[in-house]
Amino acid sequence: MHGQNSIDALLTAALPQGSLYAVGGRVRDELRTQFEAAPVSTKDLDFVVTGMPLESLLAALRPLGRIDVVGASFSVVKLSVGAETVDVALPRRERSLGVGHREFAVEAGPDVSLEEDLARRDFRMNMLARALPSGLLIDPYGGEADIRERRIDILAPAAFSEDPLRVLRAAQFAARFEYSTTANLRSAMTAAAPLVTSVSAERVHDELTKLFVKARKPSIGLELLRETGVLAYLWPELLEGVGIEQNEWHAYDVWTHLLATLNATPPGDLTIRLAALLHDVGKPRTKDGPHFYRHEIVGAEMAEAMLERFRFSNEVVKTTEHLVRHHMYSADPQLTDAALRRFIRRVQPENIERLFALRQADVRGSGLPKRDDSNERFEDRVASELAKKPAFSVTDLAVSGDDVISVLLRRGEAPPGFTGDERVGAALRWLFEQVTDEPERNERTLLLQSLEQYLDRVGTP
Repeated sequence: MHGQNSIDALLTAALPQGSLYAVGGRVRDELRTQFEAAPVSTKDLDFVVTGMPLESLLAALRPLGRIDVVGASFSVVKLSVGAETVDVALPRRERSLGVGHREFAVEAGPDVSLEEDLARRDFRMNMLARALPSGLLIDPYGGEADIRERRIDILAPAAFSEDPLRVLRAAQFAARFEYSTTANLRSAMTAAAPLVTSVSAERVHDELTKLFVKARKPSIGLELLRETGVLAYLWPELLEGVGIEQNEWHAYDVWTHLLATLNATPPGDLTIRLAALLHDVGKPRTKDGPHFYRHEIVGAEMAEAMLERFRFSNEVVKTTEHLVRHHMYSADPQLTDAALRRFIRRVQPENIERLFALRQADVRGSGLPKRDDSNERFEDRVASELAKKPAFSVTDLAVSGDDVISVLLRRGEAPPGFTGDERVGAALRWLFEQVTDEPERNERTLLLQSLEQYLDRVGTP
């Protein structure tokens, strides 16, 4: 807030009186703070300056910090003051020359009114400005009433056809704010649904990420996308679960279960939320009566393709696919210590916490009472095993590939200058299996003795 007040004061002092307005999410969220119980804040600091040509605006801003004009036709100036960068723009009007937010005639400058600038924005709740320094709210299109009533609406039916990305923004705002959507908005979304295919994968990724990371109940946004037909153009695989009944362990069809599991995960961790949404996505394609054999394998492959479609990072794709593939693990508290270590090795220690969080959400998303405490007892066993810090990969061994190479050279089983071949990896994997069964054998002297025995047994190729 200190940064916001400082920027406000700098701009107010530098610009003509009555020319400066705060716009965008900041104004909307100030009203949300006023009308809603939870405090709301935004990092966006956007301003519009009326009554000035671009040259005059640049002259006024230069003494304040570094400036960068973003497209002369748009007349948006990025002002950097210290570590903070804000957008200071002239009001502009836009006229669509086609569909898909690709061709627009843009006019910007002192001849464009503030009201015209606000009218080009996506939703009425965002068509707000606040005069600085007076604080007077400028609300020509009823945005304050929409925020007070916790609803999202558009000003013109063409809002989505002009910029199809707005259908995703509507979904993520509806989920994040838990606002209702008007019939007017849903009708326009439905009409524009096919146009979402014209939106770049990167922009789709950004809106979906906001939906999954920030919303308490992402299902609100996904249901809106399904009801308006948009989801069929993004992730039609999810719709395969609608109406697919499950076995006696689930109260819901696959689609409803996926949404309930998703909602049962906390905001913040994108990977867990994607895994929750996609963990059973393979069930419709594997249904055999009441069974869904190997649905986790089919689902993992589907999840990978679905996430790559919208350019999710390699790390997110890999981890989500891994969680989906392994979510059907047997939580048997009676497993032997060696079997527990093999489970941890298969899942990988860095994924354990997320996999357990996914199982907990899966149980809550079943719609049925929890059966017993076997999951919790299994998780306690795994935690105890992890605390012992046994070897969970070849790299955790007390010997390395260099040690195996040295032994092979000393035994005369490798030529001078030998740097390794498949025998080195095979030997390390064999040693790793030994310490998985007997962790206390992960000691350098014992492993070197075992290595000699292993090489005696396998011989020289």
